Amino acid sequence: MIEASLFPCVARQELLAREKELTRLRDELNAKRRALPWVKVEKAYAFETLEGRKTLAELFDGRSQLIVHHFMFGPGWEAGCIGCSFAADHIEGTRVHLEHHDVSLVRVSRAPLAEIDAYRRRMGWRVTWVSSHGSDFNYDFHVTLDAAVAPPAYNYRSREELEARTGEPHFMSGEGHGLSVFFRLSEEVFHSYSTYARGCESLTDAYALLDRTPYGRQEDFEDSPPGWPQRPTYG
Repeated sequence: MIEASLFPCVARQELLAREKELTRLRDELNAKRRALPWVKVEKAYAFETLEGRKTLAELFDGRSQLIVHHFMFGPGWEAGCIGCSFAADHIEGTRVHLEHHDVSLVRVSRAPLAEIDAYRRRMGWRVTWVSSHGSDFNYDFHVTLDAAVAPPAYNYRSREELEARTGEPHFMSGEGHGLSVFFRLSEEVFHSYSTYARGCESLTDAYALLDRTPYGRQEDFEDSPPGWPQRPTYG
């Protein structure tokens, strides 16, 4: 039982003030995100789906808003990206609630549809997952990087900008992950937002819960921020 003299404590009150500051900042950022200028999608993208070939507008499935989860899964891969799969497990339960708010959710990968569907069935996922194989979609939204197709850029930075920022060589080829949002007016489609890298963390509620525990995320990725506790070693 927690003694009354230990709760609340000064340290917790100070942290609470910062948490409230973050909450207000998140509300402000959400408003700025919604106020971003839209860009009309002029290119006629086509995707392979289990119901046949569909345009980007048809992926809305009659709704006005569309979230695209750019899932890292390239041609010939035996399985999808671990992080994307982790996020996909979380997203499954949100689909019905998004649809009730006039939002469709679709996963898009560059692997052929047969490879995508085999992995989808293996993982037991139900969210619509389509293939952009053979189209420019992944390249145009900077989740497939190939210098032979276009100057590579990821998370709104070129290779030079990323390497100058980190002081280390940075990958600039192959598949990446991200999230893009679109709005549909009649047959016109507009791109309203995209985010990449850690900008996609909000897809995974487990991170939010783990961030509140003493051991945190227990990750050992090279790009983990300094001070992230690692999984303890028991002797």
